[in-house]
Amino acid sequence: MSSTAGPSAEYERRNVADAAGVFALGACAVWSLITATARAGRPEGVLLAVLAVAAGYACGRISGALLPMAAPCAAAFAGLGLALASPHAVPAPDTGSPLGRTGATAALLALSTGAACCAAWAARRPPVRAALFLLAGGTVAAAAAVGSIAGVTACTGVLLCSLASVRMRHHRGLGLAGLGVMTGLVTGLSLALLKGVLPSGLSASLEGQLSQHRILLWQDALRQAESDPGLGVGPGRFGELSPTVGETLLPDGKPHSAPLQQAAEQGLVGVCLLAAVFCWLLYVLWRSARSTPVVLTAGAALTALAGLATLGNALSFTTVTAGAGLLAGVATARPWGDEPSDSTTAAPVRVRGGRV
Repeated sequence: MSSTAGPSAEYERRNVADAAGVFALGACAVWSLITATARAGRPEGVLLAVLAVAAGYACGRISGALLPMAAPCAAAFAGLGLALASPHAVPAPDTGSPLGRTGATAALLALSTGAACCAAWAARRPPVRAALFLLAGGTVAAAAAVGSIAGVTACTGVLLCSLASVRMRHHRGLGLAGLGVMTGLVTGLSLALLKGVLPSGLSASLEGQLSQHRILLWQDALRQAESDPGLGVGPGRFGELSPTVGETLLPDGKPHSAPLQQAAEQGLVGVCLLAAVFCWLLYVLWRSARSTPVVLTAGAALTALAGLATLGNALSFTTVTAGAGLLAGVATARPWGDEPSDSTTAAPVRVRGGRV
């Protein structure tokens, strides 16, 4: 009786989680159409991003179930190849920040690091696991090679979180909650900087790292959001109404901050929907049948992406949104075969007379 109740209850929870994701992504698409209709906007970018996340998630669930180690390994090589082979193929110009490239290049490298670490934790043989962790470490060097300090920071953070996740095998919920809090702190810090409530020394340091041009873009987005907090100015219309964009030689029409872009173009509802999608990803990771190191590694990579999206235009690229969905799908798939469990990925503990 209990043997059948357990699996059925698990399937029911997974169905609820999947339904919540469909609802969140569908709401993002519908709201973009509503605001576009009301403000003569262009919702194509939002719709493409929603489609990319959904398609990537579906592909990740399928490939992660069939090839729990090979799928994230291939994704890691693909992301690394895209970032290195064409680092200047992403059309949006950088804003002269000392952080370097904070757009697609840094995001792809962070996701590649997470995918390589997920593949490493899914590997059974220690030499294979060590090689995959070396691949993850190589993405840090790749980020330094393309001059992305933000990418180096993000990749290093993902790798360290992955290595430390083995100590959190019984506390995945606490770990994911901490990642969510970190994302909220980064977003709140950027808003506090714009509102001028930070200490003068910290404010000056952050402005020096972000560049004055980016701060001006954020201020334009904040003014647009405050002028119409309900519907915003309409999807794709930030560049038309931003004085800073009009003075830029090669404008991309983006404020280089996903939360501020949502607030400016789709109002407070758009910001809430963006947060809901991120919370849904953390929730499905919490309910995942994969081992805790795989789950926390994927969560760390998605958190790094959220931080980069708060400081740059990472979510403006289809490759990034599809990659994020793919990594989340792989980390929430239910492999058909066996994979290392939390107990087998734990570090050996030395006891008297040997080790366990």
